[in-house]
This record gives sequence, C-alpha cells and structure tokens, in this order.
Amino acid sequence: MRRRDFVALIGGAAASWPLLAGAGESSVPRRVGVLMNLAADDAMGGRRLTAFRQALQQLGWTDGSKLQIDVRWAKDTELARKYATELVALAPAVIVAATTPQVAALQQATRTVPIVFLNVVDPVGSGMVASLARPGGNITGFIVFEYALAAKWLQLLKEIAPSVTRAAVLRDPTTAAGIGQFAAIQAAASVDMELSVIDVRDADQIGRDIASFAKVANGGLIVTANQFGAIHPDVIVAAAERHELPAVYSQPYYVTAGGLVCYGHDVLEDYRRAAGYVDRILKGAKPADLPVQAPTKYELTINLKAAKAIGLSPPTSVLGRADEVIE
Repeated sequence: MRRRDFVALIGGAAASWPLLAGAGESSVPRRVGVLMNLAADDAMGGRRLTAFRQALQQLGWTDGSKLQIDVRWAKDTELARKYATELVALAPAVIVAATTPQVAALQQATRTVPIVFLNVVDPVGSGMVASLARPGGNITGFIVFEYALAAKWLQLLKEIAPSVTRAAVLRDPTTAAGIGQFAAIQAAASVDMELSVIDVRDADQIGRDIASFAKVANGGLIVTANQFGAIHPDVIVAAAERHELPAVYSQPYYVTAGGLVCYGHDVLEDYRRAAGYVDRILKGAKPADLPVQAPTKYELTINLKAAKAIGLSPPTSVLGRADEVIE
C-alpha cells in the first residue's frame, strides 16, 4: 500500500471514531424500580421518596433524564407480590424495596435483578442474604437496627415511667425480626419487670389485647418494628392513649401519629444512603460485594402533648437527652 493511501485510510477511520463512540452510548434512561410499603397518598412515604430522588440527583442521576424511576405503592402483601412482578417485568437495572414483605415478594419474582432494601430488621434470619458483611446474592441494603437496640426500649420505658412494672411487647410473631426483638427485650428484663406479648395481627385484635392488658395497673407498652405498625401507627397509638399506657416506639412515625416516645433511626437518611448504593450498582458494582449496613444515626423523640394526655411528666434526665421534643 502506498504511503498516501495509508494516511488517507487512517484519517478516514479517525474521523469516524467519534461517530462510532457516540453510537455506542445509549440515550435511553436507566430504569430504577421502587417498591414502597405504604399507600400512594401517605405523606411519610412521599417524604421518603423525595429524599431518595434528591440524593440520586446530587449523585448525577436526574429522574426523567439519565434515569427513569418506576414507583409502586404496596401497603400489603398481596399488592407487594403483584407490583414486584410488574417491576421485574420492566427490566430495571436495580430495585429499591422497603421492609421485609416487599423484599420477599421481589425474591420470588427474581434472583438476578439487583435489589437494595430498607427498613429490614434481620436480613440474615429472613434468608435475604448470607451474611451482613458478604450478602452473596443479588440483594443488599440497610437494616433498621441491631437487636441490642431493643433492650434500650425497655430501659427507656423504665426511665420515662418509673412506676411501670409490667410491659407488653407488641411484635409480629411470624417473622424472625419479631421473635428476635422480643428475645433481646426479654434478655434485658430485670426480675421486677413482668413481660408479656401482644401479637400484631389486625386492628380489632390489637385493641382488645391492649385493653385486656391495661386492666391491671402499672403497665406500659414497647412497640417493636413490624409491618402492621408501619401502615397503621395511629391504631396502636390511639389504643395506648385510650388506656393511658406509657409506650416506647421503635419508629418515628408513631410519634408523628401522636405517640409518647420513640428511639429509632433516621429513616430519611437511610433513603439517601440507599441512593448511594443505587449509584454504585448503576456504575457496575454488584450487591454481593456491598455489605449490609446498620443505621449511623439514632434519634430520641419525646411528645409532651402525649405525655400530658396520660398524666405523665417525663424526667428532666430524659428530656435533656432528647433530639426532638414535641410541645
């Protein structure tokens, strides 16, 4: 080949390189599924989704531009199964799911699509991951807390209501999380504290069980993390107030609904952190290589209006530690 022809060939190829590179870049937005555990009109759910979207945008993923976020609202198990199948059919790059039933529904629908979970208590005991440090499959995410935290709820109940000698623990007995939380509370209970269990099933049954427990004096409630409470915190809060029972809750939405005291993690911060994992997965990371993380921030919230309603005056030692006091 003559030198002149060779130079012309190379020049032509070089001129076409930008076009070839551009052709290889897809203008189609990456799809991210989100399976929420609340109703579409739930204000709390809206705030969580907003925090997630804003965190993604800060990482360079703008919904509607580089990214398409498909949201499904599944406040019960039946809807979770339906929408899990829908989201997987959209072939997303990753799905974010809140709480154990939603993740379980997704596990039935796919073993390959990456999943980032939130608000799960015991992903190892629930069979979602092999271990916290090495999830090992297509799922990773952020736990609500470690079981040791449950013991602090009992301690807090005694501090805020020293006269309490009986505590009913509201839990979901069908999950490893419900069993584990009660076990941690039971292990921390002193000999002068009588513990009992109220299994969370439906609104009417919870009301009857709390009413029955309240017939004997010096009682209090500890409300563990459970799916029913996430959807209907007002039912539990109203029952506690009706029977003038001091109650310590695991999640801040109970206090928003009028509950007395909450010691739990910052839920909005977890949605922001989940956006970070989504960003890493979109850039090529595998869930199996991303460790399950615990919350980095816990908050103590006290509702003085709720305390006044049941004739309780929280001690200054507890008020002084509170991150938020609702007047």
